[in-house]
Amino acid sequence: MTHGEDLASESLRIALAQLDLLVGDVQGNLTRIVQIAHTARDEHRADLTLFPELALSGYPPEDLLFHRGLRVQLERALQQVCREVPTGHLVVGFPEYTDHTIANAAALVSAGRLVGVHRKAELPNYKVFDEKRYFHPGTRPTVVTVKGFRVGVLICEDIWVPEPARWARAAGAELLVVINASPYECGKQREREAIARARVTDVGLPMAYVNTVSGQDELVFDGNSFAMDAAGEIRMRAPPFVEGLYCVDFVREQGRVVPRPGPVASELSDEASVYGALVLGVRDYVTKHGFPGVVMGLSGGIDSALTLAIAVDALGPERVHAVMMPSCYTSRMSLDDAAQEACQLGVKYTVLSIEAMFKATLATLAGEFAGLPADTSEENIQSRCRMLLLMGLSNKTGRMLLTTGNKSEMAVGYATLYGDMAGGFAPIKDCSKLLVYRLAAYRNGLGAVIPQRVIERPPSAELRADQKDSDALPPYEVLDPILAAFIEEDLSVEEIVARGFDRATVGRVLDLVQRNEYKRRQAPPGVRVSRRAFGRDWRYPITNGYRRELR
Repeated sequence: MTHGEDLASESLRIALAQLDLLVGDVQGNLTRIVQIAHTARDEHRADLTLFPELALSGYPPEDLLFHRGLRVQLERALQQVCREVPTGHLVVGFPEYTDHTIANAAALVSAGRLVGVHRKAELPNYKVFDEKRYFHPGTRPTVVTVKGFRVGVLICEDIWVPEPARWARAAGAELLVVINASPYECGKQREREAIARARVTDVGLPMAYVNTVSGQDELVFDGNSFAMDAAGEIRMRAPPFVEGLYCVDFVREQGRVVPRPGPVASELSDEASVYGALVLGVRDYVTKHGFPGVVMGLSGGIDSALTLAIAVDALGPERVHAVMMPSCYTSRMSLDDAAQEACQLGVKYTVLSIEAMFKATLATLAGEFAGLPADTSEENIQSRCRMLLLMGLSNKTGRMLLTTGNKSEMAVGYATLYGDMAGGFAPIKDCSKLLVYRLAAYRNGLGAVIPQRVIERPPSAELRADQKDSDALPPYEVLDPILAAFIEEDLSVEEIVARGFDRATVGRVLDLVQRNEYKRRQAPPGVRVSRRAFGRDWRYPITNGYRRELR
C-alpha cells in the first residue's frame, strides 16, 4: 500500500523526535508533538518528522487502553494534529481503535491530512511486553512517498524479524523509518543496532530509527536514536537519556538512497549507561508523580551512599533529605561516613536516634518475648523503627520515600518486610551488589562523593554487634553469579554447578530465592536495568510445590 505523492527531490531531511512523553496525558503529549513538529519544520527545515511509538498515548498505556474516555481523547487528538500541523509530513505513533480491535499504529500525516495508517505487525509478548493482550496485528506493508522518496514505515518489533522489512521493500520502499518505544537494559543499544544491521543488509535499504526517552514506572527508555546506511554502518546516533530533535539528510547517490554522515554520540560503558538509566528513572518517577522531593535513610553503607548520589544527580540536592538513624550497633565509622556523604552532596541531613523507640518496643513486647532467645525479630524491629520515622517525614513533607535495597538482597530476602523494604521507589532494586560497587566507583570517577572506606569495608546491616552480610550469605562474588544464572538465564541447578559452584551453596541460594517471593511482591517498584528484573518480567507464583531437585 502506497500513500501520498510529492514532487521528486534529491534530498530528504528526517527529524527524529526523541521525546519524554507521559503515559495517559493525551493533551500534554499532543501539545509537545505539535510544538516539535513546528520546530522541526521551521527551525530545522525537516521534510519528515518521526515521533515515537504510541507517542499520543505514551508507552506502555496498558489497561488505560480499555477506557472509553482515552479512546475519545486519542481520536480528537489525532484530528487536532492534522489541523494544527497543516504543512510538512509526520509519522506519529498512536493506538488506533476500530469497532472490535485496537492496533499499535503509526499515523502518516501529510499537509494536514491523514494519508495512511501503518499497523504494527509483530506484537512482542515476552519479558516486559504483553502487547497481544491489547493489540491486533497489522498484515500489510505501508509505504509513503515524501518528496519523491518512497519510505517504508515500521514500528519497533517489526524489525526484530525479517518479514516486515521485506514486505516494505517489495512494496517499493527505498528507505525504512522505524518508530520505537524500546526499553533500556544493559547492553540493549548494541543489540538494537545488531538487529537493525541484519535488517538493512538483508533488504539493502537504509534506516532511520527513533526511540522515546523517559522513565515509566519500572521501565526506562534511553533514546539512542540513530540512522544507518544499507551496509549497516551507523551514520548518526543521538545521545542517550536526553530529549532532543536530531536530523539526518538522506540523498540519492548512484540510484540509491544513503544517509549523510552526522554526529555520532559515543557508546557509553555499561556502568555509565546503567547509571544514566537510574538517574532518568528516579527523575521521571518523582517528577511525573508531582512529589516535591525525596527522603531516604543514610546508613553509612554503600547501597544508601549510591542511592543518595543517584537522587541528587536526578533531582538536585535541594530536593533530597537524608536521615541517619543510629542505634547502639551503629559504628562511629558509619556515622562519620554518612555525614561526609551528605555534606559532600549538599543535601539536608538529619540524625534521629532510634534507640529510645527500639527499647520502648522491646519493653512493650517483653512479656510476649519472655523466655525466647534473641534472633532476627529484634533486628527487624530496628529496621521498622527507622521506617516509622522515614514514613512520618514523608507524610509530613510530601516527599517520597526512596528505599536503598539492591537486587542481591531482594533475591534472597535479606531485607525487612515493612522495614527497609518500605517506600515509594527503589532506585537500585535491579542492581546486584557487585554492580553497586562498580557504579559507586563510576560515580566517584565523576567527582568523589562516596568515601573510599565505604566501598572497601565489609558490608553490614549493623543490626547486632559485629554483624556482617557474610554471616548470612555467601560472598557476593559467589552469590551474584549464581543469582544471575538463575534469574536472568533460567539455568538449572546442574547447569549452575557445572560453572564451578558448590552444589550445596547453589541449592541454598535458589531455595532462598523461591521462599522470598512473597517479600518481593510487596516491594516498591524500581528501575529495570538487567535482562530480567523483579517486577514486570518476573512472575513466579508465591504458593507452589516446585522442588529444585526436579530442575
